[in-house]
Amino acid sequence: MRYASLILSAAFLIGISFNAAAQPSEGCVTCHDDVAKGPLMKSVHASLPCEGCHADVTSGPHEVAPKEVDCALCHPDAVAAWSASLHAKGLKTGLHSAKCADCHGAAHQILPSTNSASRTFRTAIPRTCGRCHAQKFVVREAGLTTAPAVSYQESVHGRAAARGSMKVAVCTDCHEAHAVLPGNDPQSGIFKFNVGRTCGTCHGAIAVEYRNGVHGKALARGNWNSPVCTDCHGIHAIAPVSDSVRGPRASCAHCHESVQLTREFAVPVERVGTYRASYHGLAQRMGSKTAADCASCHGAHNIVPSSDRWSTVNRDNLAVTCGKCHPGAKQMFGSGTIHVLKGATATFPEMAQTWIRRLYLAAILGAAAFMLSHNLLAWWFKASVRRRASVRNVVRMNRNQRVQHFIMLTSFIVLVLSGFALVWPESWLGIAFVNEAVRRWVHRIAAIVMILLGFYHAGYMLLTPEGRKGLRDFFPRLSDIGDVFRMFRYYLGLSPNKPQFRRFGYSEKIEYWAGMWGTIVMAVTGLAIWFAVAITTWIPRWWIDIATTIHLYEAILATMSILLWHLYHVIFDPDVYPMNWSWYDGRMSEELYKEEHPLDVPSEEKE
Repeated sequence: MRYASLILSAAFLIGISFNAAAQPSEGCVTCHDDVAKGPLMKSVHASLPCEGCHADVTSGPHEVAPKEVDCALCHPDAVAAWSASLHAKGLKTGLHSAKCADCHGAAHQILPSTNSASRTFRTAIPRTCGRCHAQKFVVREAGLTTAPAVSYQESVHGRAAARGSMKVAVCTDCHEAHAVLPGNDPQSGIFKFNVGRTCGTCHGAIAVEYRNGVHGKALARGNWNSPVCTDCHGIHAIAPVSDSVRGPRASCAHCHESVQLTREFAVPVERVGTYRASYHGLAQRMGSKTAADCASCHGAHNIVPSSDRWSTVNRDNLAVTCGKCHPGAKQMFGSGTIHVLKGATATFPEMAQTWIRRLYLAAILGAAAFMLSHNLLAWWFKASVRRRASVRNVVRMNRNQRVQHFIMLTSFIVLVLSGFALVWPESWLGIAFVNEAVRRWVHRIAAIVMILLGFYHAGYMLLTPEGRKGLRDFFPRLSDIGDVFRMFRYYLGLSPNKPQFRRFGYSEKIEYWAGMWGTIVMAVTGLAIWFAVAITTWIPRWWIDIATTIHLYEAILATMSILLWHLYHVIFDPDVYPMNWSWYDGRMSEELYKEEHPLDVPSEEKE
């Protein structure tokens, strides 16, 4: 059959060579004049007789509809290549897949590929492929998560093609035109071991450098873990080299942070971490566009071991390499260790840095412990002397209220420290709690204490006379809103009159009701997280994710409120400094009470 097709194709070509101006058959024109004198006139098939494609048509009008045209009659090689491709296999399994007309257009409308209006004109190929590969339903059928045609359009190749470049790579340069094969097929141009050759058709000099480098040699030895062009530059969404976030210069960490790379192939450890901790790494993280990165020192494609005399990081070449950014650098400039591991002692410079760091850390910790303990002791002593010397006969908090406050204070601090230890496990908080199991149970015990205290406090405020009186005094009033603005005017010097408060002003009311609200929210969300398995019997799992988010950010909000609002009124307010001792013994001076709460009658009762 194949030979017959070749003979028939040759006969057609010979016929055309003798009659270059061949026209559609007269019988066909009678009925299909609109086709013959329409798009067919500009088509590549314009010079072919109708019978060349519609060989089954022997008379007209047709008693039977003509069969579908078999492109293999003239294009056997192209159809054979297509038949073994992903497109043909997808079509057989019922997927949306491309046939000849999908890429080339209808048979009567196919333009030469040299015509800029043709679907197969070089710069039009991305649009042609994008007709399917930019569609979500096609992408999903193929098992992909992104549309490759869209990614290509945003890449350096796609942008150049859109500008009309005839040299830039298009879809068919990497995937072939008809023999589109999967990436795991050794015959495919995008098979990992063939990528260098495929990219090398346009980037020949770079391909040679890559093959001679450590990555290319490792790949030649059959190492699947060795990066190829697409691992560093991307597959479709190829970013410019100047792009420090998505470009190839940001890709080294993808492999060199891997523990497997170190264990399996004896690659030196912590190369990425030590770079980020260096001046160059810190400057780059701060947004520097000129700080040296991996490629600045090691090269991009021609990467060879430092022991190689051609290596840019060979000892004899460091002056030149460093001199690119540091003009005038001599041999001694590059004589230090670049990737300095903490605790390393292999060389004298590393050992010197390690011991200096250890001595300074010991000195810093020792000095901090001495200064902190000395000044805390001094502060407490002086504050206690001032407390004993002052006359404080107004009872602000009785013993019961102080015990509740102390339990709340203690459980809150433990919850904050243990909770944030989970969020930042590598911080000193994470280390302080030893491991996750210890942190988890400390956090839960503190949570149970706070929840029980919440129930007790609700009963106290609702069922006892002093509690109900406190509840009435804490109840918000419309005047509280006005007091906020009047206080701002007073502090800004716009009003000579300071707002007058009863037993509790707006600041105490904000603290109290925010604390009640926070306790309820944290208890509900915390219990939902704790008993997630049981709760998801009735509600979807994503509700637990919402509870987790609320739990974290409510904790941050509560901590911020304590640090910025509560501690100011207890310690840093100049009127009470060094401390408002009400939390400790429940008392304050009559003078201060009248200043802060002039509309309330102070209590001098004993507890």
